[in-house]
Amino acid sequence: MDRISELKRIISDNFNWNKARLDCFVRMLLALFAVRTVNLSEIALAFASKAEISSRYKRLQRFFKEFKLDYVMVARWAFKLFFADKPKVYLTIDRTNWFWGKGKINILTLAVAYEGIAVPLLWQLLNKAGNATANEHIEIIRRFVEIFGKEHIAGILGDREFASGKLFKWCNKCNVPFYIRIKDNSRIQIKKRDLWDAKKLFNHLNPKEQGIFNMAVELFGEKVYLAGSRSERGELMIVATNKHPKNAVAIYLRRWEIECLFHGLKGRGFRFEETHMTALERIEKLMAVLVVGFCWAHKVGEWKAAVKKPILLKKHKDSLRPQNSFFRYGFDFIREAILNPFTKKAKFKKCINALSYLTPIQELAL
Repeated sequence: MDRISELKRIISDNFNWNKARLDCFVRMLLALFAVRTVNLSEIALAFASKAEISSRYKRLQRFFKEFKLDYVMVARWAFKLFFADKPKVYLTIDRTNWFWGKGKINILTLAVAYEGIAVPLLWQLLNKAGNATANEHIEIIRRFVEIFGKEHIAGILGDREFASGKLFKWCNKCNVPFYIRIKDNSRIQIKKRDLWDAKKLFNHLNPKEQGIFNMAVELFGEKVYLAGSRSERGELMIVATNKHPKNAVAIYLRRWEIECLFHGLKGRGFRFEETHMTALERIEKLMAVLVVGFCWAHKVGEWKAAVKKPILLKKHKDSLRPQNSFFRYGFDFIREAILNPFTKKAKFKKCINALSYLTPIQELAL
């Protein structure tokens, strides 16, 4: 019970929720870490309560049916937790989707690239299968601008799905930098002359080489600069940007961090795809719960690596890579603190304090 009280205290400092909803949220969050799945039947088993399992399950259902969540409040909290001292951030945009029965769950997500894995801020449930439209891409970026201001954007990072004249035009008009991959057969014009396939500008690249085209080209009716890179296997990657292209490829490659986020939310972490929910507004609330859980795990992982035990490196081909992400490092630490009956109370308290943006990591040392 002390754990629940402590966690409620620190969450209540950041979220203006009534006591009943806060209590349900905290118990659900702890149960989520314990069972490592979003399936409500499983969460109900670990939900700390004297009530019957069926009553716990119904309480969880009421939470997702009735509770009105302020997603802007969640976004502000996550941003302050990680980026309060950072003047500019790279926003990475992508979708994650899966089928549940005959239904398609499709979530457009805007996150901030950070330490190898992106931190989610905004998301939109798409009532369809397939790609989001350019208008939907613009809308979720506009929401970030309205909440945090465009002065915080160092660049928008997106895969080929997000390359469109409409998005490029909006970014140029609003003076928002972008680094978006395009198809290698995208048609470009140089000084209003004949159309070219973009790949012709980079045919000279050998595997593991990069290059830039020094002149502006016209793509989708907008002025952009192009950078290219050829992988070890010979695949060509072309990045379009409205800024100088010198570092465009390196910047764009941080887009992969949102893929790592999706892995953490799904199979490697909370198993998001195991939800049986189909109502979009309920899945949207579930995503908010996972965002809080993700941020908590990541901050605990940062703390553990900084003051307790660094993440081990393992050999991968010709390089060394971290054995775990900060997220997974913290995720496992929290689960152990919850599940291991021999865990000291002070250990769990350090986990809870990591949720506060007011507490520097160095001050959490044991």
